[in-house]
Amino acid sequence: MNRPGPSAVRRGGRPAAPVPAAAPGPAPSAAPALAAAPGPSGEPGFGARLTAPLLMGSLLNPLNTTMISTALVSIGHSFGIGAAGTAWLISVLYLASAVAQPVLGKLADTLGPRRVFLAGLVVVVASGLVGTLAPGFGALIVSRVLLGIGTSAAYPAAMAVLRDESRRLGRPTPRPVLARLSFAALGSAAVGPALGGLLVTVVGWRGIFAVNVPIALLTLGAALRWVPADPPRERAADGGAVRVSLDPLGTGLFTAALTVLVLFLLDLADPRWWLLAPFAVLTAVLARWQLRAPQPFMDVRMLAGNGALLRTYARHGLSYLLIYCMMYGFTQWLEEARGFSSGHAGLLMLPMSVTALVCSLLGARTKGLRGPLALACVLLTAGGGILLLLSGDSPLGVLLIAGACFGAPQGLVGTSNQAAVQAYAPAESIGAAAGLQRTAQYIGAITASSLIALAYADAASDAGLHLMAAVAVVLGVLLTVLTLTDGALRART
Repeated sequence: MNRPGPSAVRRGGRPAAPVPAAAPGPAPSAAPALAAAPGPSGEPGFGARLTAPLLMGSLLNPLNTTMISTALVSIGHSFGIGAAGTAWLISVLYLASAVAQPVLGKLADTLGPRRVFLAGLVVVVASGLVGTLAPGFGALIVSRVLLGIGTSAAYPAAMAVLRDESRRLGRPTPRPVLARLSFAALGSAAVGPALGGLLVTVVGWRGIFAVNVPIALLTLGAALRWVPADPPRERAADGGAVRVSLDPLGTGLFTAALTVLVLFLLDLADPRWWLLAPFAVLTAVLARWQLRAPQPFMDVRMLAGNGALLRTYARHGLSYLLIYCMMYGFTQWLEEARGFSSGHAGLLMLPMSVTALVCSLLGARTKGLRGPLALACVLLTAGGGILLLLSGDSPLGVLLIAGACFGAPQGLVGTSNQAAVQAYAPAESIGAAAGLQRTAQYIGAITASSLIALAYADAASDAGLHLMAAVAVVLGVLLTVLTLTDGALRART
């Protein structure tokens, strides 16, 4: 059966705000009564019980992204693996997450977000057990792949759950609720290294895998109790259930194309240019198939006609490319070029984490999108300019200011782009749209890691830092222009 009408209507022009278009039933005068209606748990809409399991699930992926950083040396010693080998524990999580986010978002849109959310938590429990009991390094790789897949269900499913709650209440998801999702991701990523160091010190490196089991089980119990059942699926004209196609061919082509792209981006210091040929072929075949499939994995026509959403993805990926360059590249420079210990380097990065958390909450209080995003772009450009001026004898205060210049955009970008996806994506595809947003973020992160390797080569240096800073300034200016000239953002200022 062909896709429902609303998706087709949106293809040709600018997308309407999703919630009003999708909200069923009552006339506008009834909206206030709906807004006050209690949810399944007896709380008002978007209450703490609904959002608590969504927040707990959403913190697992960023937590595991940074938590392993303090365990890589211990894992390498245990299995006789060098730094190049243990780096795969980071890369495979990024790769699995980049692929799984939109795939699981599509499943959340078609099968129901609660089912996908719960299934992802079960996979997280399995990954934790595999990593904890791993007899060899290969089992750790399998554990991290499972972890990337399982944790990738949480964010797109959470966005879809909030969409369904918006439909039930007849009003958009409040910005503070979206800010809490961003805050959970930023906060867990910030505490990840400290938590990982504590676990490695107290119970050994296996603790960073084992800790996922109780967190996932607790989240699973909360979700079973408080996340409402998925809404009934749409019925066909004859009264039967609408046949849902998960488009396995489209999913497979997307996975293959993205995997090839990520493999190319992982080593920009010695680029494997030949990988671009299969990437181009897979992308062309994917686009052709998506245009012909009755229920495609990715609505290419909608994306092609939705410039606001595509620009959101571009802004998000470029912003996080710069943020991750700072997060990892600047830290390495502090330790290797300036001689700070790991603990002192962590303290110097504290302003970045604190400003990211504060600005995530402040961004939720703004009604527009253009202002916070423009400010983030200016700060990213200014931060790159400060890095260009750093040297071995730069004052401590300048180092702290540099961190803050990259921390504030992290909070503003996360919250504002989440709201942009909610605003510009078709309501029935919000899970897949949110997954693609995270894919853009992970591609930015992978590109940043390759840029760091290209700039530093054997060791962090002033020259390498300045190369990354120059790239940051150029991309910061590009981001600023992209944001200020975006007519969709002006309309929502």
